[in-house]
Amino acid sequence: MASGTALVYDDEMTSHKLLWDDPVCDIEVPERLSSCYERLKCYNLVERCVSVPVREGTEEEVMLVHSSDYLETVKRTPKMTEEELRKTSAGYDAVFFHPTTYRCAKLAVGGTLDMVDAVMSGKTQNGMALIRPPGHHSQRNEANGFCIFNNVAIAAKYAQRKYGLQRVLVVDWDVHHGQGIQYIFNEDPSVLYFSWHRYEHQQYWPTLRESDYDSVGQGNGKGFNINVPWNKFDPELVLVSAGYDSGIGDPEGQMSATPECFAHLTHFLMQLAKGKLCVVLEGGYHLRSLSESVCMTLKTLLGDPLPRLSGEMAPCLSALESIHNVRAVHKPYWKCLMHEDIAPLQDLSTRAQLLTPLEAGRPNSEEAIKTDKFLELHMKNISFPRPHVKTTVAVDESNARLLSPSVQIDKEKDMKELKALLSGLDADLAKEGKDLNSFLNMLAVLDKIIKNEVTNGLAVSSEVSLSSAIALKHCHNLKVQKVLCVSVGDVDVKTDLDDGKVLLINISAKPPKKSDTKYNITVNWEKGIETNNFFSPALGLILPVTYSYQPDLTIIVLGPNRSVGQNGISLLIRLLQGLAQSHILALIQETEVTLLQDIIKPLTSDFTPSFGTYAPDLKENVQRVIELREQLQNEWKLLQCSGK
Repeated sequence: MASGTALVYDDEMTSHKLLWDDPVCDIEVPERLSSCYERLKCYNLVERCVSVPVREGTEEEVMLVHSSDYLETVKRTPKMTEEELRKTSAGYDAVFFHPTTYRCAKLAVGGTLDMVDAVMSGKTQNGMALIRPPGHHSQRNEANGFCIFNNVAIAAKYAQRKYGLQRVLVVDWDVHHGQGIQYIFNEDPSVLYFSWHRYEHQQYWPTLRESDYDSVGQGNGKGFNINVPWNKFDPELVLVSAGYDSGIGDPEGQMSATPECFAHLTHFLMQLAKGKLCVVLEGGYHLRSLSESVCMTLKTLLGDPLPRLSGEMAPCLSALESIHNVRAVHKPYWKCLMHEDIAPLQDLSTRAQLLTPLEAGRPNSEEAIKTDKFLELHMKNISFPRPHVKTTVAVDESNARLLSPSVQIDKEKDMKELKALLSGLDADLAKEGKDLNSFLNMLAVLDKIIKNEVTNGLAVSSEVSLSSAIALKHCHNLKVQKVLCVSVGDVDVKTDLDDGKVLLINISAKPPKKSDTKYNITVNWEKGIETNNFFSPALGLILPVTYSYQPDLTIIVLGPNRSVGQNGISLLIRLLQGLAQSHILALIQETEVTLLQDIIKPLTSDFTPSFGTYAPDLKENVQRVIELREQLQNEWKLLQCSGK
């Protein structure tokens, strides 16, 4: 598998700038680029990346998306006087040209395409392009919204032509709708455009009717301009139009996403397309908020643990209504929604409010300083040291050959100290016996994770049910505040805690013996004949509950008679790495050691599962998940986002 993260940057792209007074365009400044790069250097991230030299995109490449007439217009701008540049700019919406704009726009295209080459050729696993001018608003025949050439749309066409890709996912998390990309691929089912943005009932720029949830594409492209659960399209490449103007303090978005939000968005997308992910800079106009968010995105691409999300884990009514309507209008096009009973809401709660056109309302200098001070403290609070060793395991020598070289086998243990520790947890277990070593090995690995000496670890046990109980007791004694324990198969995890210190989720083919409670949930999941994707419970139940819980440590217990296949387990581990700063202990029943590589690879980020063509889960399984969601959504508010 490819490794490494490509980074595209050239400070020549800072030469593109506004030459006259324009209150609309004056926030698109060269410092947007330079401040991001300087912040990356402060975090020592540049040296960890593979630098990709920037070249000019060719005219042929630009015309993969844009018309020759529009290209000729942009080509004439370097020789224009300031007055001519100003007149040309006025012919478009929120655009400015500089004598260097054409050169910078070609560098933005070329840098983006070379990043795609690095990822598709296997030189790197993923990449990020820090470029200007941005692109997602520009259309076939015109510039728009600070954007000259549509870098991401060109990249999608380029990747399809050069590498024969049949499915490209474009994710646009800019606060403004990237109508340029939507228009370009409106009738193209080979490109899935997935955007979330402010709309405000068509009162937020670009104020287009086609930015609403019911614009689903046209012709063969119907259903491919959408927001849907992100895993169903099975793309071969993921391109991100990464706008950071929804970040805290941004004068355009006027929203409050903190930098770690973008780390988690990136983490989810890294599970697709075998990890082939290319992030391309779009908007973002508060320099500190932008630069910190870019750093969090790049840290995630590099495989660093994710900080926990802050704030209340509960969606607002407006968000729930939007999600519901998107799911309802796309139900005819996507098999993953076929078992859902949903219809669009006609009367939205926000329509009852007195709506007036949004004013710019940009924060003043005092508010900007407050945001800077907040971020200074906030980033210190969420930053934590990256352990030198990522994964450690405790296995016997016969299984050591199954491990990759990047994994550390835990050999240095103080057995006397561990026996004393085990005796304090359970005196009977501390006696000499065949199971003693497996308990001690597990405690050694768990101790290193809790002390942050390693990020995660794995231990094999002859009795995983008992080992998990011991692990939970040890966590309690060390005052680990919240532990998430997810068991798969015939495993009986026992705990006498019902105070929120432990959240148990059991995934089993057997029905639960007792009713589900807030902190003890059983997902009754039967293995299907044609499909075992495990998407419905992973994304529709387990992830919303665990993100609501925000654990300090995750324990995954794998026993016999599993109804979840290898890909499902890999998916579960990768998703749960977004929690607890990626601190995970995996416990495997010794009869299941054939799973060893399937567990180690996602723990070390050496592997991203390929899910293949999506097939719907068993109707009975989906119905059980829906019933659990309905039962628990008042306890775990994020479940309300997953449907009725």
